[in-house]
Amino acid sequence: MANCDVAIVGAGPYGLSAAAHLRARGFEIRVFGEPMSFWERSMPAGLLLRSPWDASQLSDPKGELSLDAFQAAQGVQIPTPIPIEHFVAYGRWFQSCAVPEVDTRKVACVDATGEGFRLTLQDGEEVRSQRVVIAGGITPFASRPPQFAGLPADLASHSSEFTQPSRFAGQQVVVIGGGQSALESAALLHEAGADVEVVLRAPVVHWTWQRPWLHTFRPVGAILYAWPDVGPAFVSHFVARPGVYRLLPRSVQDKWAIRSLRPTGTRWLKPRIQSIPITTGRSVTSASPAGSRVSLTFSDGTQRRVHHVLLATGYRVNVAQYSFLSSALLASMRRINGYPQLSACFETSLLGLYFVGAPAAWSFGPLMRFVAGAEFAARAVTQSVVSARRLAIGRAIVNVRHAPQAVTAPD
Repeated sequence: MANCDVAIVGAGPYGLSAAAHLRARGFEIRVFGEPMSFWERSMPAGLLLRSPWDASQLSDPKGELSLDAFQAAQGVQIPTPIPIEHFVAYGRWFQSCAVPEVDTRKVACVDATGEGFRLTLQDGEEVRSQRVVIAGGITPFASRPPQFAGLPADLASHSSEFTQPSRFAGQQVVVIGGGQSALESAALLHEAGADVEVVLRAPVVHWTWQRPWLHTFRPVGAILYAWPDVGPAFVSHFVARPGVYRLLPRSVQDKWAIRSLRPTGTRWLKPRIQSIPITTGRSVTSASPAGSRVSLTFSDGTQRRVHHVLLATGYRVNVAQYSFLSSALLASMRRINGYPQLSACFETSLLGLYFVGAPAAWSFGPLMRFVAGAEFAARAVTQSVVSARRLAIGRAIVNVRHAPQAVTAPD
């Protein structure tokens, strides 16, 4: 049975960043998962990253494995916004440099033991670890409205399953949602030859960078917006500082989280969707199969038959959806509305168990839903593990000093 200091479940930006920091401090780590698999398999071909350049970096202790370093090392020029294929290639290059040994097997179960944790892998092998970092991503949290339950995948799918826009060429597709995922998916579908319509409940489509000069004019931009550009003016500075954000009153955190994460589209998408019909203030009340199509009934009583419905309806965090977490482990962990309640170092109420990424958003704010939060999380987790090691060493020294000494009788 293999042993390690820290096991990391997940090999996306958060898992790889945490691994890079922990490995640099001399810990024996095991990383499980296929590097950057979510970004490669759950994002459509042709997608462009919403996050700006500086907010799309993975984190290593010395800051040597940046996007700029990747460009120089590979001899490539990455355009902005960043195409998804370049970001995936960057993440894998980062992994090869910072965390060369990654176990691509899936973790079937994580359970607590008396002296740490036991991880059972998909092939039955067991690994013992003193601590575990869960960086499992958001795939299990895909939110599907109940009215679409039971529809087959060829009639309705979530945006996390939308990878090849070209397969919908010549088909009628309704995209549900008004955020970046919905609007960019609609643009990609339109450009692939599909007949697309966007439907959203909100009365209007919200856009970021409505006044570009506020962001780009340095004297003003630096005052109003923090570097990750998550959240509205001024609020973004608190969002960019998760350690400060978590100290705010809960009512303020919840209010600002809603404002920072409300569905919006980036301004550079506008020209690409000008010819796409967008229906606002309407929702789908029922959906049912109608031969090779799906019949939709809207909140205003109108009906429509289309070939496919794409649900760009976001993600709802509930760590119980991680199939690899044992029921006993979940029961021993304090949770709030599906989120784990975390300490200042991302540790749960079950000592030695950490969560990073979207599940940490309730404790640390909206930045945890973006790549930009990976550095803060990686440094906090690493500092916690380092402190625990020092404490263990100190206790061992004290125990040795106070151990009873053997008495030798005189001759």
